[in-house]
Order: sequence, then C-alpha cells, then structure tokens
Amino acid sequence: MMLNVEAVIYYFVLLDSIVANIVCWYFADWYKKNYKGIYKHFPMTIGWCFSYLILVLWIGYALYRLGILPY
Repeated sequence: MMLNVEAVIYYFVLLDSIVANIVCWYFADWYKKNYKGIYKHFPMTIGWCFSYLILVLWIGYALYRLGILPY
C-alpha cells in the first residue's frame, strides 16, 4: 500500500498531539516560563491536550477504516 498525502498529514498531526501531551504533562512549568507571550493566548492544559489526542486518534481510526492509513 502506498503512503499518500492524507496519511503523511495525519502522522504529522499525531506527532504534534503526542508532543503537546508530553510537554503538558511533564514540562508545563518550562513552557510557561519560556513562552510567556504564547502561554497567555494558548495555555497548555492537560484537559485540552488530552482531548486533542483523543480527537486525533478518532480521526486516525476513521482514516484506517476507510483504507487511507497503511498502518
């Protein structure tokens, strides 16, 4: 099965959601200290990051069932 554009985009979004969850759970103080301007507009909270991961996994499941994701 050939890797297509939708799969590549999905894997980038999945990687982003995993990194966001890692930063949120383990490095929240570092994020708040180093990115003060961004943190004011985009606070990284556990609830939002976990919801983001769940939604990405749900989309991945749908893409897999449609046969778009190879793995």
